[in-house]
Amino acid sequence: MSIPLVTMLGRMTLAFLGAVGSVTAFAFKAIRQGLQPPYYRRQILRQIMEIGYYSLPVVGLTAIFTGMVLALQSYTGFARFSAESAIPNVVVVSLTRELGPVLAGLMVAGRVGAAMAAEIGTMRVTEQIDALTTLSTDPFKYLVVPRLIAGVLTLPFLVLIADIIGVLGGFLVGVYKLDFNDAAYLRNTMDFLQFQDVFSGLVKAAVFGFLITLMGCYHGYTSRGGAQGVGMATTSAVVSASILILTFNYFITEAFFAR
Repeated sequence: MSIPLVTMLGRMTLAFLGAVGSVTAFAFKAIRQGLQPPYYRRQILRQIMEIGYYSLPVVGLTAIFTGMVLALQSYTGFARFSAESAIPNVVVVSLTRELGPVLAGLMVAGRVGAAMAAEIGTMRVTEQIDALTTLSTDPFKYLVVPRLIAGVLTLPFLVLIADIIGVLGGFLVGVYKLDFNDAAYLRNTMDFLQFQDVFSGLVKAAVFGFLITLMGCYHGYTSRGGAQGVGMATTSAVVSASILILTFNYFITEAFFAR
């Protein structure tokens, strides 16, 4: 292995470790600040509207078509083994455990994470954050903490709605396209669904909400270099949030369902 290659790998490793350490310190500071008053309630409510209410259309559309496609694909596979009756079970478990929280998290990361990074990054490069400090307002407390609280509180509700809409999509395809009996479909769905399935999805949603807002705030808060820096922060926020969602999804699934 040549010296330049070793040097490049060493630099990449150090840069990665430095980024992990910086994000970790930012997260611990955010948690510590979030546990201490005062709280800017108006900012929290504003962020709940931004993250939750305005994300409903994209999350709802994603969920209903995911449920519909899942029912069709399950039917295609299960028909080979004459196991069509298991379709409602597969749809509801797949949505509540995995597809609901993961897809909702990815959609919100693309919409909200990018917006947060752009907004805070613009405030950083235009020195509005420094102006908050001059006005004796803690910018971390005012800008970061309300977004983190709103993300943790709002994502579980979004995922719960996505689960219901996704199951409805599977029901519509199952009953009106695949000729299932509607009462039997609903009975199979309710009989097979367990509390742990829904609860695990909601725990994932709360963690994903924290990760999405954390990445959006971190990359915006630490952005430098004018408009180009804000653009890079926006891209980095979406990419890093998406990767962390998929990574933490595995570990939370392992914690809940590994035997």
